[in-house]
Amino acid sequence: MLHTLTKLREHAVADLNAIRSRLIKRQAELRNREDRVNSDLRHERDPLTADFADQAIQRSNDEVLAVISDSATSELNQISVALRRLDAGNYTTCAACGEGIGAERLATVPYTDRCVRCAA
Repeated sequence: MLHTLTKLREHAVADLNAIRSRLIKRQAELRNREDRVNSDLRHERDPLTADFADQAIQRSNDEVLAVISDSATSELNQISVALRRLDAGNYTTCAACGEGIGAERLATVPYTDRCVRCAA
């Protein structure tokens, strides 16, 4: 019995380590995306043109880039919280109701802090 419990714990730790690696990888991807978007917003690679019509198009693109940046920032914040929850040992516990967050949900949305019921 003790051997079985030890194996279950080892499996759970391996799963959490895999999730941590996945979160860290996604965090790096999002930071790179943010850097590229911010560079584009500053027009470092493509300065504003003198033509007003072209500037209008560039500014319209800036609005889209700002939305992409906001989305990346939001996901980065959620990932940071998830990593802190992993460190604290409460990653699999719903922040709203205290029940467990299912493994399937965590595999699908690894930065969630809510079980399916509370997220609905």
